[in-house]
Order: sequence, then structure tokens, then C-alpha cells
Amino acid sequence: MNLKNFFQDFNPSKFVVFTCLLIFTILFSLRLDKSIEWSYWFVFFPIWVWKLLVLVGAFIGSSVWLRNPQYRQEVSSANQYKAMIVSCGEHLALLMFELLVVINLESDGHNWLIVFIPLFILSVFCIGACIWCVKNDRSCELELFCSVNILQFIFLALRFDNIIVWSWVIVFIPIWIIMCVAMIGVLYAVALAIILLRSPDILSEQRRGNVSTAIGYSFLVIPLLVFEILLANRLDHINDFAFITVSIPLIISLISLICLTFGAKGGNCWWFGIRKDFCQFLLGLCPCLQEYGNISYSIQDNDQDVQSQTSTAESIGDSVDVKVKIKGKEVSDQPRSSIPVLSIETPD
Repeated sequence: MNLKNFFQDFNPSKFVVFTCLLIFTILFSLRLDKSIEWSYWFVFFPIWVWKLLVLVGAFIGSSVWLRNPQYRQEVSSANQYKAMIVSCGEHLALLMFELLVVINLESDGHNWLIVFIPLFILSVFCIGACIWCVKNDRSCELELFCSVNILQFIFLALRFDNIIVWSWVIVFIPIWIIMCVAMIGVLYAVALAIILLRSPDILSEQRRGNVSTAIGYSFLVIPLLVFEILLANRLDHINDFAFITVSIPLIISLISLICLTFGAKGGNCWWFGIRKDFCQFLLGLCPCLQEYGNISYSIQDNDQDVQSQTSTAESIGDSVDVKVKIKGKEVSDQPRSSIPVLSIETPD
């Protein structure tokens, strides 16, 4: 296990988002089951933490941007800063929607169509944001999610207000279409991983990467589809499962997303104004971690190789100057005579 490689592709933004969603899912399910009688303001606490981190990160990043005008000359840096501002605006719209949801759940005094207005505006805005992200080679997970689900948001608002009285299975038709496309993508990823696994011309790292991707997306999409089926049946009173039981597949999907953040790469360096890779920033913030980040662990037993090399060195003569290199540092014995140096490279 190489700790540096494990964290160098880590995406902290996605990790925070999916962790907050995981905690919120558990709390919200327990609240619907009335296992806890907490106020919805406290149930939504993980969501408030998520949005607070976004606002604070954008504020600090903007402050650093304004104090350092030299960064404005760099095209990549300017695009990342613009992406941060766009993402912050999207989160503000989500925050407005979530505030209206909590107010409506606590008082039940507003129509759900009014509550969903910020989400409708956000979905329309995300269509243009997706185009901008594609042109500037930026990831657009949140933008894509909101833009493709605009019809689903409309159906939900109409169903909550009883303007339409369709079955929930029919209300979730846009979700079924999206999940069918996602399942096709999962089947393609699994088939590609099997083909590459049997191909002798592919590097072992590429084969492991494709297998990991196929397994990760399988644990993401399949439990999500099971959750949506269970939820639709629960809302239609076809089953009487508790909401926490219904949400178990969703929890599995969120845990899979959290695990995938350690290889997600990407991320915006302007959040909190760090201006560097998160792994480098973390090592710079905690220098004591650099020693552990430079250590690689292997389950291979290399004692025999080292002993064989040592015996070779001893056979040349008793007065051999043996140098051992450990991460760039040399430890040498004092030479007894002028005999050529033999270097033994110890494995990491």
C-alpha cells in the first residue's frame, strides 16, 4: 500500500458532500419513521454543514484571488476560479430550496410548487453550466444531475400538491429512464473490464483500474435502482417497510461514492485558496506526514534477495564499502582498502 498514491487522487469536495448526504439520509429516514422526534432543522444539520463549508471556502478563495492579481493572467487558474463561483451559485440555489423545504415541513403552509421554484431555476441554469464545463474541460456532476432531472422535479412538486394523483411508479418515470441508461453504462463497464482482464496486451495496472471502476459503479447504480423501487412501492403502500430499511440500498450507494472519492482526481484548487493539490497541501500543513507519505508497504518477502546480495558482497572481500540507499540517503561503512564500491538498493 502506497499512502502517497492513495491520497494524491483524493477529491476532498466530493468526500465532504457524500459524507454529509450519508448522515442526512440516515437522520431523515429515522425522522420519517418517527424513531427520533428531532426538529427538521436539526435533521438537516449535515446539509447546513455542507453549505457552510461551500460558502466559507468560496469566500476565502475569492479573498486570495483578489489579493493576488498575478493569478488572473493564467488561463487555467481563471477557469478554475470561475468554476468555483458557478458552483457556489448553484449551492446557494440549493440552500434556498432546502430552507423552503424545512420551513414547509415544519409549518406545512406553502405549496410545494413554490418550494421547488429555486430548484427549477437551478435546473435551467445548469443546462448552460454543462455547456460551459464541456467547453472548458471541467467536470459537471451536479450540473448534469440537476439538468437531466428537471422533469422529475416538476412531477414531484405536482404530486406533493396533489395536482396530479398518479401512482408513484408513474411519477418516477424520468428516474426509470435515467436508471436504464445508467444500467447500460454499468453493463458496458463490466463487459469492458472482463475483456481487458483476459487481454495479454494490457498492463496490469490498467486491468486493475478497469475492474475497480466496474465494481465501484456496480455498487453505485444497482443499489440505487433497488432503493428507488422500494421507495416507489413504499409510497404506493405496496410494502410496509420502514424508511430506514428502504434507505439501506441508498446508504450502500453513498458509501460506494465515498470510496470512489479516493480515486476521483479533479477538484478545484481555489476552494479555501489552497492553490495546490490537496495531498501536497496536507503534507505541507502537517510536515510529520511526509515521512509516512514516502513509505511504501509490500507483502513480498525480499529477505532472501537481500541476503543473496549481502553474501555476494561478502564474497568479494571483507573490506568492501557497502552503501545502502534509503529514500535518497546513503549510509556507508568506512572502507578498509581501495576496492570498488558495491551499492545495494533496498526496496521501498
